[in-house]
Amino acid sequence: MENTNYKQRLGLFVFIGLIFFVGIIFLIGRQQNLFSAKIKISTAFKNASGLKVGNAVRFSGIAIGTVDNIEIVNDSTVKVEMNIKNDTQKFIKTDSKASITSEGVIGDKILVISQGSSTSKSISDGQKIGSFEPIEFSDVLANVKVSAENAEVITHELATILTNINDGEGTLGKLMTDEDMAEDLDATMENLRKSSKGLNENMEAAKHNFLLRGYFKKKEREKRKAAEKAKKEAEKKQENQKK
Repeated sequence: MENTNYKQRLGLFVFIGLIFFVGIIFLIGRQQNLFSAKIKISTAFKNASGLKVGNAVRFSGIAIGTVDNIEIVNDSTVKVEMNIKNDTQKFIKTDSKASITSEGVIGDKILVISQGSSTSKSISDGQKIGSFEPIEFSDVLANVKVSAENAEVITHELATILTNINDGEGTLGKLMTDEDMAEDLDATMENLRKSSKGLNENMEAAKHNFLLRGYFKKKEREKRKAAEKAKKEAEKKQENQKK
């Protein structure tokens, strides 16, 4: 009797284990698109940037397939083959491009296919599409380092300039700290204002002088004629545009 109960428990345990195993295989197969109709397309990069077989392929933010194979063609080309769902084939165009990015900040690498133009044809099985080269994190860090170094140099130069100004060194420093120079500058500006005012008064007087009155009237007539001519040309242009 005990032997029969033991066999029943063992059989039940094995049965549950098989169901669990089949469920796991089904979930993995569904995630890897093993049970759905699919087509194979490919692309090429100079650098695979850590991409691995089995990584997800996405289009418009939706997982549509997986990376099937990664092969080094030569010293400057890495071929990447991917399996994608058959029902998404019509949305991927011949001018779509693939790019490698990360899933999150430190997540796995994924392959992203961009949307093509609506006028292009859909891809076919076995077709190759273009690609965007991935941006390496090391390159980003190098650019940040260069920017930080440049900012440090600029900050140091600004600090030096401000120190010289506070110490009264240089033209700007002397201008801001030397009272005599500031007074001379104020006097120069005042003389310029007086000169401008005097020049305007002299011009007004010249206009009323009977010897120069004809000259100024001639200039005014020429100015009016030029304005009238420009106005007529503008009106003529508008009429031609309406026709």
